[in-house]
Amino acid sequence: PAPSRRVGEEGTVVLRVELDESGHVTLARIHSSSGHSRLDEAALTAVRTWRCTPAQRNGQAVRAVALQPFKFVLQGS
Repeated sequence: PAPSRRVGEEGTVVLRVELDESGHVTLARIHSSSGHSRLDEAALTAVRTWRCTPAQRNGQAVRAVALQPFKFVLQGS
C-alpha cells in the first residue's frame, strides 16, 4: 500500500486460507501478522479475489486449507 511505502513498512503476513470445492476463497484470516495493520489488510484484500484450481482427493474436488505467506519488501528508492 502507498501509505506503507511512504513510512517504510515491511514484513511478512501469513494468512490461513480456506478454499471450497470450486476453488473460491471462503475464509481468509491472519495466522501471523506482519506487525503492520495496513500490510495485513492488503494481503487479506488480495487473497479474497483469488480463484484457484481446486484441491483433489481421489480425482474429486475437495475443500482445502492452506497457510499462505505474503512478503512485503521495499525495493529501490
